[in-house]
Formats: sequence, structure tokens, C-alpha cells
Amino acid sequence: MATLETQQLDDIIVKSRRKMLSLGTSALAGLVLAGVTKKADAQAAALTDADILNFALNLEYLEANFYNLAVNGVTIDKLSTPIGITGTGTQGVVVTKANFAAVPFANTTIKAYATETAIEEGKHVSFLRNALTTSAVAQPQIDLVNSFNTLAQGALGIPAFDPFANDAYFLIGAYIFEDVGVTAYHGAAGSISSPANLGYAAGILAVEAYHAGLVRTAINAADLTAEFAPTGTLTGYTQAISAFRSKLANNGPASTTTNGGLKQDDQGIDNSQMVALQGTSATYPSTTILDADNNSITFARTPQQILAIVTGNSPALASGNKGVFFPAGLNGNVS
Repeated sequence: MATLETQQLDDIIVKSRRKMLSLGTSALAGLVLAGVTKKADAQAAALTDADILNFALNLEYLEANFYNLAVNGVTIDKLSTPIGITGTGTQGVVVTKANFAAVPFANTTIKAYATETAIEEGKHVSFLRNALTTSAVAQPQIDLVNSFNTLAQGALGIPAFDPFANDAYFLIGAYIFEDVGVTAYHGAAGSISSPANLGYAAGILAVEAYHAGLVRTAINAADLTAEFAPTGTLTGYTQAISAFRSKLANNGPASTTTNGGLKQDDQGIDNSQMVALQGTSATYPSTTILDADNNSITFARTPQQILAIVTGNSPALASGNKGVFFPAGLNGNVS
């Protein structure tokens, strides 16, 4: 009996050249590889829609807690209208710094963005839980202290990083999540069998892409005005984080060439490129807000690549991924 992986390969082979070109190389990779199984030594059992949606739910728990802590100072289960966190698997708590307080926002625009996103990410959690009903996984253990310190050491070469300290650091913390969410939903799309579930995933992907674009735009604006740090500091952080995410996802530098000419499947904000307009000889600075390939198609990552980023482990590992944001691992069959 054909597995989902072989069906996907057959589908790719028989599809027209036109569709292949429109999807792009990274999207095809996502279609072929997104059905990675839970354990390397297990039989080739394909992931179900519920497995994929539960994997997404783990990530939404992470984002929803991050934003609600930033804005409201409490986790999602402690809101005035609590969001459920129970379900299958081991339920965990969210680790925060001692004497935690919400971000002391100084910029009203950034606070407004953070508030809207906190609401939307909370809705994603509730929606996925309702869609999964009794099969929804519980919120796993989430670390929002040591995780950022570990990434700061690996990506930025600094000993510690607190995304709740101020507006700028909050934006950098948000930057870490949003692009990852976009690539996760894109990479998993080809493995979703139900048209309804595919529509749900596509809708959430679009919202995550809105968030990612807004975060990048806000960081770029704050960087250019030097409101929080010398110009070039915040965009430099994004470039370092993107390079580190790509390294984690690919167990080393990737070979994909982005529209900025970078050899990786992730790119930070860069204002150094100069382009000519309307065939004139004059050149103007161009900002790389979009995180995409040469065809301006967002990158797609397999579940194992996403796990590598959020847990700090090699994507070659088929099981036992735990660490960084998920110190005890994720709940569900993609873990």
C-alpha cells in the first residue's frame, strides 16, 4: 500500500511543468519532505492531519504566551478570559524571569501591534484546540528565559537577552518566532489531506506572514530612527538570527540563494542593497523586508527543521528533540 510520501512523489512527477515552476524549489522540497515520521527506526507511517495541526498548536502555545506575557504580563491560562492549555501529553508551565512584568512599552505603535498580535495568537490556540477537539495536545513546558539566553549566545555572541526589557528587544524576540511560523505552515501544507484543514493552515499562515512583515517593518523603522539603539544594531541582530536559524535548520550553511544573494534559507533585514529604478543610472537603497527565495516565494521547512530551530537540535534527529523553547519536548507525534 502506498504511503503518503510515495503518493506525494507521484503527484509531483505527474504535475505539469508549469505548476512546478510556480511552486518553486523550496515549496517542492516542503511537499516532498514535510511528511517526516516521528522516529527514525519506525515504519514509514505518515503523519495525519491531526498530527500536523497538533504540531502547529505547540508552536501557537509558544507564540500566544510570548505575546500575552509581553502585553498583559500573564500567561494565556491566566487571562481574564482564560485560554485552555489542557489536552493529551504532558502539560507544562511557562518559565519566566523572576518578578516578571509586561514590557514597559515606550512606543505606542509598537504596543498597539503587540496587543493585536497577542489577541490573534490566542485565537489561533483556541481555534486549533476546537478543530482538534479531544485529540488536542496540552501545552508543553515552555521556557522564555534560558531559551533567549541560549540563542543570544549562539546567534549574537552575547551572554543574555531579555525580550521583555523594552520595545526594541521585544521586536527582536518576536522576529525569532514569526518567520519560523511562516516556514512551518508552508512546509507542512503538502502533507495535509483534508481541503478544510488545508484552508485552516493557509489562513493561519497568511496571518503569521502579516505578523512577520509587520515585525520586520517595525524593526527597520526603529533602527533607522535610532530610537532604541545606534542605526544598524537591530537590523544587524536580524541578520545574525536569520543566519543562525538557517544553520540550525540545515545542520550547517544551506545552499539556497535568497533574493538578497545570501546562501541560506533565511535572511535578515538589510538596507545595504542599491537598485536602479526605471532603467536610470541612479541607484537607491532597497530594504529586504521579505524573507523569501529568488522567486519571492516564502521558504518552506520540514517539521524536523522547525524542531531543530525551536529546540536547538540537529534536523537529522528523528526523535528526542528537546531544549531551548521546549525543554521537555513537544506534545504529539511530531516531537
